[in-house]
Amino acid sequence: MMSRPVCHPPNPWRGNSVPSSGLAINRRSFLSLGLAAMLMFAVGACSPAPDETDPSGSDRQHPAVSQPAPKPPREPLPEGIEWLTNDHDPVFASPLARRGGTLHVALLSFPLTFRVVGPDSNSSFRSAILGNQLSLTGIHPNTLDIVPELATHWAFGADKKTMYFKLNPKARWSDGVLLTADDFAYTLDFMRSPYIVAPWYNDYYTHEIERVVVYDDHTLAVVSTKAQPDLHLKISIAPTPRHFFDPLGEDFIRKTNWAVVPNTGPYQIDRFKKGRYVRFARKTDWWGSGLRYFKDRFNVDTVLYKVIRDTNLQWEYFKKGRLDVYPATVPQSWYVKARTPVVEKGYVHKMWFFNDTPQSAMGLWLNLDRDIFKDVNLRYAFAHAMNVEKVIRDVLHGDYFRLESAYVGYGPYTDTAIKARRYDIDKVAAYMRKSGWRRGADGIWTKDGRRFSVEVVYYAEEHTQRLVVLKEEARKAGIELKLLKLDPSTAFKKILEKRHDVAWVGWGTSLRPHFWEFWHSANAHKGQTNNITNTDDPEMDRLIDAYRSSLKESERVDLAHRIQRRVHEIGAFVPTFMVPYFRELYWRWWRFPKPPATRTSESLFDPFSSSTGGLFWFDAARYAETRKAMADGKAFPPVTVVDRTYKP
Repeated sequence: MMSRPVCHPPNPWRGNSVPSSGLAINRRSFLSLGLAAMLMFAVGACSPAPDETDPSGSDRQHPAVSQPAPKPPREPLPEGIEWLTNDHDPVFASPLARRGGTLHVALLSFPLTFRVVGPDSNSSFRSAILGNQLSLTGIHPNTLDIVPELATHWAFGADKKTMYFKLNPKARWSDGVLLTADDFAYTLDFMRSPYIVAPWYNDYYTHEIERVVVYDDHTLAVVSTKAQPDLHLKISIAPTPRHFFDPLGEDFIRKTNWAVVPNTGPYQIDRFKKGRYVRFARKTDWWGSGLRYFKDRFNVDTVLYKVIRDTNLQWEYFKKGRLDVYPATVPQSWYVKARTPVVEKGYVHKMWFFNDTPQSAMGLWLNLDRDIFKDVNLRYAFAHAMNVEKVIRDVLHGDYFRLESAYVGYGPYTDTAIKARRYDIDKVAAYMRKSGWRRGADGIWTKDGRRFSVEVVYYAEEHTQRLVVLKEEARKAGIELKLLKLDPSTAFKKILEKRHDVAWVGWGTSLRPHFWEFWHSANAHKGQTNNITNTDDPEMDRLIDAYRSSLKESERVDLAHRIQRRVHEIGAFVPTFMVPYFRELYWRWWRFPKPPATRTSESLFDPFSSSTGGLFWFDAARYAETRKAMADGKAFPPVTVVDRTYKP
């Protein structure tokens, strides 16, 4: 879904070329911070990138003067540390991979910012930027074991609060500056700063991370505020380039909106034009290219994201070979659009890949700050008016599965006893009458002159048909849905500012369920947080606080179940679909390892993820062969691959 360029936009503070960004905690642990990546569409072609050379358009003014953050003093390293590493888990890339080519993919809208914290930063495009900002350690995509990233070795403290790390001495920022332990200490200064306008990060790095201890340039410890299980998922933080940001000031948001921040991963933004495209380029001398779990990966030279605001137009670009991959998980694409000559003649291949991952919390999120949803009976009535099964059967070819709750696929942490409320007009009527509503002349429920009519915000054209069916079925139950389709950036902004009635969205996932950001009252009644339902419930807060402070896994599992039951009781989320696979169409000049993706992959063409990305490569000979066959009218056998390697 994303990839890499080679000309660096100007550093807005220094006026020189500086590479890209990444200011976040472990991506695997906190994927839930971003809206589902399905909002982005990847499509491409491996011809040379267009000569669109406008470098950036970013400011070069200096930020307001502020005091630099002090560097922490060096401390003596404790004795008796037992260092660990992982150089034995299986590799999952192919030694046959070759470098070269450009991956062309499409964006429905241009991101509102390149920042990954602060206002307007919580969009799907941020995963492209964060994918190129490594953390101390990562997670093996098949075994789920800890693997090295920026650290070569790690150790666990006896207090169950502390992890020690040895940095790879070769690691460096994309502007050539060596990475040091001070960059991890600066992450705390940065993430705690009010200047970044990021309440979630302010809270996390204050209440979850106590401090970073620096022993020397390449040895550090990260200390949690409390002992906890899965410590590596909490405190394997990413660095922040002190030399780029320090000191922070009141103008941080404005000055960094389009800044290309130094990063540590394989690619960097080298050029962009607002509203049109963003290009990433592979670093030819990337320090990590020979490491065990990075070798033979991140193979394309550049990745070009081009803004194509209509999915039908994206499809036309794809059929002409101007985009390389087209998402086809949606049945309309897999069954209908794929009946086209480029597929039938074997120029384009089809892949149906079953993965084994926690499921996205896809559904309808009700804003409890709206008067109509303050009544729990109306929330239950709304849920029973959603005929999700009819959408699965009639629109989605029966390929999707009903999502029963917001937390499916988390192993013992999932309460499998919870079942989503089914379509039932009689139950709708019972709940509505219980709250004193009556059917109006037009069949819609009314009370005191108010109709049960709500606006549903969504972002993807291919979801329209699903929502139309829900709208028609809801009207039979006496509820009016007014559908409002916006481009993704505008939709994200409206939803995160809590200006919606109902949001039709899916969230990313993590290895363990996270509740605080979505359901705790600390994130309610204010913008730019993930509690888009504005849930404000004392019992929920108590359970979430207990979950966050619990050390015993059995207790955490029990609390997770109780939280999920409370989510179900509150009724602010209506689960819709889950899809334990992905499907993609791609031109035959793209090659893959065997199997073509990992247990936790969400696309064949994720170009950047340190865990699952960059496995594909461009076959120049196949490209020439395919182009010649198309010119000569020659066909190849059609190819559809169904890979069940990791099917649960």
